[in-house]
Amino acid sequence: RDRLVPLNQPALEALLQYLKVRDYFLKKSGIKGRNWLFPSASQKGHLTRQGFGQLLKQQAIEAGLDPATISPHVLRHAFATHLLQGGADLLVIQKLLGHADISTTQIYTHVMPDHLLDLVTTHHPLQQKG
Repeated sequence: RDRLVPLNQPALEALLQYLKVRDYFLKKSGIKGRNWLFPSASQKGHLTRQGFGQLLKQQAIEAGLDPATISPHVLRHAFATHLLQGGADLLVIQKLLGHADISTTQIYTHVMPDHLLDLVTTHHPLQQKG
C-alpha cells in the first residue's frame, strides 16, 4: 500500500545531507541499489521492514532502552497518537497511515478521551456558548 510521507524543512535538509554521502557508502560497501532511497545488501536491494526493525532495535540498545519496547509499529502508533493529540483530523491520520477503513484509524481515539472530549466541546457547532 502506498503511503504519504510529507517532509518538513528539517526532514528535507536531513534527506539532502544523506544524499550527499549516500554514494560514498554505496561504493565503499559494493551495494548496487541506486534505484532505492535506502539501498541494502539484501536480496531485494533495499532496506526491508525487517531490516529497519533490526536497525531500530540496535539504536534502542545504544540509547539504553529496552529493545523489546521499540518497534516500527510502536513508532507508527506514537506518530498517530501525537498527531491526534495535536488536533489533527482523523481522516488526515487515516491517509498518512494508509488505512483503507476509518475504523482502523479510530483505535487511536481511545488514547486521549479527555483531549477528544475537549475538542468536541470546544469546536462542535452545536456546543452551547455560555
